[in-house]
Amino acid sequence: MVTRRDILTMAGAATAWLGSPSQSPAQPPARTRMGGAPTAFVLRAAATRRGGKTFDIVEHCHGIGLGGVETNPPSTDPEGIKQFRARLEAYQMFLVCSPRLPRQESDVPAFETQVKACKDAGAVAFHAAMTGRRYEDFDSLEPFKRLFEQCRKSVELAEPVLRKYRLRLAIENHKGWRSPEQAAWIERLSSEWVGVCLDFGNNVSLCEDPMDTARTLAPYIVYAHIKDMGLEDYEDGFLLSEVPMGKGFLDLKGMVQFLREKNPGVFFELEMITREPLKVPVFTPKYWATFDDQYSPLPGRDLAKVLNLVRKNHPKSPLPRIAGLSPDDQAKAEDEYNLACVAYARKNLDM
Repeated sequence: MVTRRDILTMAGAATAWLGSPSQSPAQPPARTRMGGAPTAFVLRAAATRRGGKTFDIVEHCHGIGLGGVETNPPSTDPEGIKQFRARLEAYQMFLVCSPRLPRQESDVPAFETQVKACKDAGAVAFHAAMTGRRYEDFDSLEPFKRLFEQCRKSVELAEPVLRKYRLRLAIENHKGWRSPEQAAWIERLSSEWVGVCLDFGNNVSLCEDPMDTARTLAPYIVYAHIKDMGLEDYEDGFLLSEVPMGKGFLDLKGMVQFLREKNPGVFFELEMITREPLKVPVFTPKYWATFDDQYSPLPGRDLAKVLNLVRKNHPKSPLPRIAGLSPDDQAKAEDEYNLACVAYARKNLDM
């Protein structure tokens, strides 16, 4: 069990925990350090800006003992990129970038400019979260299908540039596609430069067991957004929330071991999002509006399986909630949750 003392010790010793970055953009670190995704630091970033300063995610991740960061270079200026890379290398941190994907042919040159800048900065991979929560964003199947087609078009336009610069795009399972849909799409694309960023918890909202999601997407996973998840009942379905590692229902050790066995080069980024629990309204008609037995099935057995997870996994402590806290106290809660996750991963997950 990670104690508060462990967290405080981790905060003081964080900068000592660093490994060596991968020198090949096509081959991430063989045994991984954990990086940080920007969504884990939204509240701290806002607090920093309120104080009249610029939030520096590289410095923040380095300061709490993370060995990588998900961000973009500050500009495409060669000297700025050189300085940015030098700082990452001095900290021995790996870099994941999120360039804007092209939506049409005319966007490709701008995309290539971004890709070159990211490669020059030392990026090991790209990240893309291409959807929102389908059960909130759509009232019928047809608009969802159009979005899916646009996403496919964007990736097909991006693929030749990715191939040219030999950098992999990892598409997150971002509450938009069930894992069989995403796997089938990537399999049809058949490019070694397009894979998956596995989010450990997102597809629970689409009635998937997290380990089932990992198994389905395993052949394509480049890296993972690691987190633990908590569940609660509510009248229209269930609540889903990121919780500090070790406080939720995920088999973190089992999932990490599975991913490392499937891909020894897999790496991880912390995404402990501090917010109100998300509502997953599986008992409402709108939730089912984008599911179709032929185009996008969601079998009843999968609904039953996730409802069973909710029933059997009452949270060990109340789910994180920030409503009613002052903005500064929200940021402090986020800091503490992140430090708890770093300490847990270091002690229990060999990171």
